[in-house]
Amino acid sequence: MAGGLKKAMVYLGLAEDNQELHSAPSGMSHLRRVPHPKQQMSEIFTFHPKKYSEVSGIVERFRQNIPVIIDMSQLSDTDARRMIDFASGLSQGLVGKIERVVGKVFLLSPEHISISTESKKEE
Repeated sequence: MAGGLKKAMVYLGLAEDNQELHSAPSGMSHLRRVPHPKQQMSEIFTFHPKKYSEVSGIVERFRQNIPVIIDMSQLSDTDARRMIDFASGLSQGLVGKIERVVGKVFLLSPEHISISTESKKEE
């Protein structure tokens, strides 16, 4: 009964807990975070839309974590702008990246894909 009263008094802050703290076992002190293995990229989808309504092809691939190259050269400027806005929102919503490759060609890549670019040095 005294043990229960002591616990209640400690809980209410009316007494101090005199129990000694035990150190963690020696094997526990060497814990480290192990990163998740990166997924292997095995496919890139190239998309050549002729009108904005074909955007669903991008969504289906990107949801499957497949990088998508979008060539908007056949779209009007208005549709290309809408497609870029949609792809930007898609990349934000599904945690990805969108980058211009050249002109009206963009790369939409999932989070697990790292993209490296070679910068030209001015001499």
